[in-house]
Amino acid sequence: MSKLIPVADLTEEAAREELAQLAAQLLRADKLYHGEDAPEISDAAYDALKRRNAEIEARFPNLKRTDSPSDQIGARPAGGFSKVTHAVRMMSLGNAFDDEDIQDFDRSVRKYLGLDAATPLSFTAEPKIDGLSLSLRYENGKLVQAATRGDGEVGENVTANARTISDIPQLLENAPKVLEVRGEVYMSHEDFERLNASQEDAGEKTFANPRNAAAGSLRQLDASVTRARPLKFFAYAWGELSEPLATTQMSAIERLHDLGFATNPLTRLCETTAQMLEHYRDIEIQRSTLGYDIDGVVYKVNDLSLQGRLGFRSTTPRWAIAHKFPAQLAWTRLEAIDIQVGRTGALSPVARLHPVTVGGVVVSNATLHNEDYIAGRDAKGGIIRDGKDIRVGDWVQVYRAGDVIPKISDVDISKRPEGATSFEFPTTCPECGSDAIREEGDAVRRCTGGVICPAQAIEKLKHFVSRKAFDIEGLGAKQIEMFYSDPDLPIKTPVDIFTLHDRDSANLTKLANRKGWGAQSARNLWEAIDEKRQIPFGRLLFALGIRHMGEAASNLIATHYGSWSEFKRAITAAADFNGPEWDDLLSVDGVGEVMARALVSAFAQDAERASIDALVAQLDVQAAKRPDTAGSPVAGKTVVFTGTLEKMTRAEAKARAEALGAKVSGSVSKKTDLLVAGPGAGSKAKKAADLGIETLDEDGWLQLIGSA
Repeated sequence: MSKLIPVADLTEEAAREELAQLAAQLLRADKLYHGEDAPEISDAAYDALKRRNAEIEARFPNLKRTDSPSDQIGARPAGGFSKVTHAVRMMSLGNAFDDEDIQDFDRSVRKYLGLDAATPLSFTAEPKIDGLSLSLRYENGKLVQAATRGDGEVGENVTANARTISDIPQLLENAPKVLEVRGEVYMSHEDFERLNASQEDAGEKTFANPRNAAAGSLRQLDASVTRARPLKFFAYAWGELSEPLATTQMSAIERLHDLGFATNPLTRLCETTAQMLEHYRDIEIQRSTLGYDIDGVVYKVNDLSLQGRLGFRSTTPRWAIAHKFPAQLAWTRLEAIDIQVGRTGALSPVARLHPVTVGGVVVSNATLHNEDYIAGRDAKGGIIRDGKDIRVGDWVQVYRAGDVIPKISDVDISKRPEGATSFEFPTTCPECGSDAIREEGDAVRRCTGGVICPAQAIEKLKHFVSRKAFDIEGLGAKQIEMFYSDPDLPIKTPVDIFTLHDRDSANLTKLANRKGWGAQSARNLWEAIDEKRQIPFGRLLFALGIRHMGEAASNLIATHYGSWSEFKRAITAAADFNGPEWDDLLSVDGVGEVMARALVSAFAQDAERASIDALVAQLDVQAAKRPDTAGSPVAGKTVVFTGTLEKMTRAEAKARAEALGAKVSGSVSKKTDLLVAGPGAGSKAKKAADLGIETLDEDGWLQLIGSA
């Protein structure tokens, strides 16, 4: 079998389009999996699908989208249960898929901590249970609350249901005053088979797999139904604590076991990555005999003080990773190749397949990347699949290890139908007829129609009203398509949404009189739109759909500038990609030059700037929330680190300074308030001295922030 195109060989445009596909389908998968307990794909396939997204983002950090799957945790809580805000956010885990990924994980941990390869560093390794995450809150030893993970910040209150699970203690002895125990609710294979048999005998709907059965059982509105279901619980983590459980991960798990919780007996302490991988393979061999579903092995840094130093990224801890089991392959017939046009104008080929089951998931679509991939070439013109092109009617191999939309990885030429012709990639846009050009060095062919291309305009509007953007109730993708082509109340640009009510009032053909609408539904829409006139700065920036600007980057930029007015002033001043405002933008963590240029260019174009200004005139843009830095000696100050830091790594120092409300810059300027200089400080220290900027050594810095 020929290998798939490595991420290292992807062009930037190919990577961008692939990330867009990944984001769209993973959002649907999250909603179905976490919110409705009705996934269309298996957990193993889903986790494998996230791998490609993470790999592309790692190579092209400037392409990370605002709706990146990397920044998502679960899905918003469903209705029917009261909501619980987690005292400590319930994070997801980063994924690894091969031995090299684990070596990289070990190296990244050591690099962040400033440890060399010879320094001892132990990890725990435990099976990753395929169930439903649950957080149990105990106060004075009594179970007072149980909540699902939800979106990581807010979950569902399922306390009454959790009390019916025998593995969950109601009372604890010698426990911390406040203890949040976290773990996984699951169902054994044997119990699952018995449950489905009884469901079938009663004429009720059967469950697709044990995870669905467990999740559906826990989230019953009637706790008596949950009581009748054979649910189990493994504890493996904790949230809020009034006092530490232990000093290491392993001893903390043992403490939870002593308190009465079921913990997984296959958890091991590993002193080397070789031991981690050995235990992974031992568990993989035992997988089919365990009696419950697992989809990988989780590794965690054992020393809890080191976990504290490593901290978290936006949605995942730096000190843990999930090593997933491999995905699967299947063969099927390619029935058609369709061309889709994205909001950036890229023409993306999609394979329409005769439905086939891959690892328990029915697949009917697959990505074909670009015209080179169809022709049997990689991004550099090299041969892939032994040069075999892909044609309609071919018998093709579907691979589900790395993408939301699976890939076609191989073709069986011996089964190619007689008369099958090579696929001719269009040179005009199928939506607007404009030329579709492919610039030199670019793997993607792109429509030149711009605003006249309805596909681009509609997709941009859909992005504007998407969940992570304005999220206007009653104005989703379907309604956007309707209003876009409406002759009386068209929505062609975002500002048209906020003038819709006034235009309706002045129009003889009222929305309330349209088919499918009424007075109440129209009134609901006006109210929903008005509710979103007040919008957080970061959310607005993301909603604009500027190329390369993801949700995380939008929020980082919003936090950096604080207010929309200050942001607009600075971006306008940076129009020539030079000067202090330009340097300040590049100093924002996570903002590279490609992203910065796209942002500045968008505001420098007269038509786009006019559209944005007209939109903002209809809104109340809320200033970005800044960290609680009361009492911080460096809040609001610009800090530069230079030279070698000996008591913490540069990454730790930067994260700590930003948590205290400081701006960390990579260069010294008149706006710099403080320079922290370690051994080997050079030109930056001299420039700081010339400008009269306060300079501290590392000990002075630690004393200043109270960490000496």
